[in-house]
Amino acid sequence: MDRAGRRQSPDLHRGSGPGLAERGQDGGTPPWAPPAGLPAGRGLPWPPAARSVAASPVAQHTALLLCYLAAGVAATWPRATYLTGRLPSQRDSASYVWGFWWVARQATRLSNPWFTGHMAAPVGIDLGFHSLMPLPGLLMTPITVAFGPSASYNLLASVIPGLLGYAMYRAARLWLPSQPGAIAAGAFYGLSAMLAQEDWYHLNIAAGALFLPIALEASVRLRRRPGARQAILLGVVMGLAALTDPESVVLTAILTMLVLLPWLLRQHSLPTLRAVALAVATGALVAAPQIVAMVQELAAGSLAIPPVLLAVTYQHYGVGLPGMFAPTPRVADFGLHSLAGPFLHGKDNEGLPMFGVVLTATAAIGLATAWRRRNAWRLALTWAGSATLALGTSVWIAKRQYIPFSLPWHGVPASPILPYTWFVRIPGLSSFREADRLAILGLVPAALLAGAAVDWFRHHARPLIVVVLALGVLEAGYSGSPRIGSMPTSLARLDGPIAADHSGSIVVDVPYGLRGGIPEYGAMYPPEALVLATADGHPRGVSYTSRVSAATLAGIRAHAFYAYLIHTQHYNPTHYIPLSAAQVAAARQDVRGLDVGWVLVWRRNSATEHYLAQTGFRFDYRAGGVRVYRPAFR
Repeated sequence: MDRAGRRQSPDLHRGSGPGLAERGQDGGTPPWAPPAGLPAGRGLPWPPAARSVAASPVAQHTALLLCYLAAGVAATWPRATYLTGRLPSQRDSASYVWGFWWVARQATRLSNPWFTGHMAAPVGIDLGFHSLMPLPGLLMTPITVAFGPSASYNLLASVIPGLLGYAMYRAARLWLPSQPGAIAAGAFYGLSAMLAQEDWYHLNIAAGALFLPIALEASVRLRRRPGARQAILLGVVMGLAALTDPESVVLTAILTMLVLLPWLLRQHSLPTLRAVALAVATGALVAAPQIVAMVQELAAGSLAIPPVLLAVTYQHYGVGLPGMFAPTPRVADFGLHSLAGPFLHGKDNEGLPMFGVVLTATAAIGLATAWRRRNAWRLALTWAGSATLALGTSVWIAKRQYIPFSLPWHGVPASPILPYTWFVRIPGLSSFREADRLAILGLVPAALLAGAAVDWFRHHARPLIVVVLALGVLEAGYSGSPRIGSMPTSLARLDGPIAADHSGSIVVDVPYGLRGGIPEYGAMYPPEALVLATADGHPRGVSYTSRVSAATLAGIRAHAFYAYLIHTQHYNPTHYIPLSAAQVAAARQDVRGLDVGWVLVWRRNSATEHYLAQTGFRFDYRAGGVRVYRPAFR
C-alpha cells in the first residue's frame, strides 16, 4: 500500500510510478539513506551539505553507474588494457577503428559518411548496411581527433558493459520492487558472457544491445503516461538505435512491440494510437539519414544477394543445445575447464549466445516466485521464444545437426517447425542471417526474472544472494580469445613512408579482397591494413564491410589489374595456369590509370610478386616481414 492507501502493482507496465528508482520499496527513502531518527552529525562525519549531495538521486545514480562501469572493466579484463595501444587481432576490430576514423573525418568536413572512396578504391562502396555506427562515431569524434580512432574504439569497448548494466537496472526498477533485485538484473545483463564477448569482437552488437533496456523503459513509461513527451522519447530512442546498429534495431523493435501491442489492443483509443504514431514518426525522423542511405542502396540494386547464399548462412549461425544453457567459457578462467566443454556446435557462431547455468537457474526461480504476476509469464514466454528463434533453421545437439521435417529452402534444407525458418521470410528480414543474435533479445526477460529471484531471496533466504553472487562471478564476463590475440595500433616503420606521401594514391594490400559480408570477392588480408589506412589517410584497394554491393563488385571486377591479381593469389604449383601475355598487358595498362602508389605484400607468393614485376612495380623496402612495392612508371 502506498501512503494514500492505494495498492501498488508489481506489474511491468503499471504499478511502480515514475521516480521509483530514486525511492525505497515503500515509496519513501532509498535503502542507502541514513536512518530518519539519527541526530544530525552523530555517526556521520560528513557536513550537512555533503550529506545532502550524497542523498540526492543524481549522486546515487552516478555512484551506481560508476560501480557498473568498474564491474564491466573487471568482467572484460584485460580489454581495458588495450587503451595503451593494442587492438584485438581481427578484421572486425580493424573495421570499427576505420569506421571511427571515417565518421570523424566526414563529420569535421560536413560530408556524407554513408559512402566511401577510401575502401574498394577507386570504385568506392556504400555503407548504408555496414556496421558503421555513425552515432557512436559522431559522439566519439572529439576523442578520435585528439587521440586517434583506436582510442575511441577501445574507450567505448571499455565502458559499454557498465552502460549496459545501468540501462537494464533502470528498466528493472519499473517492475522489481526493491533495489537489490534491479541491481542484480543489471549485472546479469551488462556483465553477461554473451554481451561481453560481443563487446570484445562485435562492438556494434554490444552498442546496439544498449537500446533494448532503454527502449523497454521508454515503452513502459509511454504505457503509463500516454502523451507527446513519452512518445517522442521512445521515438528518439528507436531512431538513435537505428543510427547505432541497424540489425540491433530489429531486436529493439520486437521488444517494443511486445510491450505496446497488448496495450494498444486493450485500449484501442485515439489518444493511444496518436501516441504510438508520434513515436514512429519521431523515430523515422531521427533515423532518416540512415534510412535514406539504406533505401538508396536498395534502389540501386546494390544488395541483390542470391537467396541461396542467405539460406546457407541460416544454418551456420543457429545456437546449439545444450550450449545455450551450459556454463559459459568464462569458468575455464577459474580452472573449471571440464565445465566449459559443451559449447555451441560444429559450426562457428559469431559470438557466445549462452545464457549460462547461473542465469538460467536464477531466472527459473524468479519465475517460480513471481508466477502470480501477469508479466512474469510474458517475460518467460519472451525468453523461451527468443531462445527458440536463436536455434536457426535446424537443431544442433552437441556436434550433430537435426532438421525435423526437412524441406528445401532455395535448395538448402530447413525445418518448417522452427520459427526462425519463417522469421527470415518476413519482408525486410531475409538479411538477418545470424540467428544466434536473437538470444540477446531473450537475455532481457531472463535478467528481469533473475532479478525477481534476488528480490525473493532478500526477504526469504538472504544467504542465497551470496551464493548467486559467487556463482555468477564464475560465469560473468569474457577475457578474450587466445586464438585471436592482439595487434598494435600502429606500425610506424611500415607505414611511415606511406603517411609521408600526400599524393592520395591508392594502397593495395596483398592478399587482396573485398570481404566482410556476402558476397565476398578475393582473399582475406591482414587486419592491420585498415588500421594503417587511418594513420596514413590513403584510399585502400581492399574493403571490409557488412555487405559487398553489386555495383562495387562489378566495378572492381572490371579492372584487369585486380582481376588478375586475385588469379595469382590462387597459385598452386600443380594447378596454376600462368597469365597470358595479353592478360599481363591488359593489367599493365589498367594499373597505370588506377593511381596505385603502394603495394603491401603481407604474405609472400611467388606468382603474385612476379605479376607485380610484370605490371611495372619494383621492390622498395621491407618492414616487419611486409614487402613494399612502388610503381616504376611514376
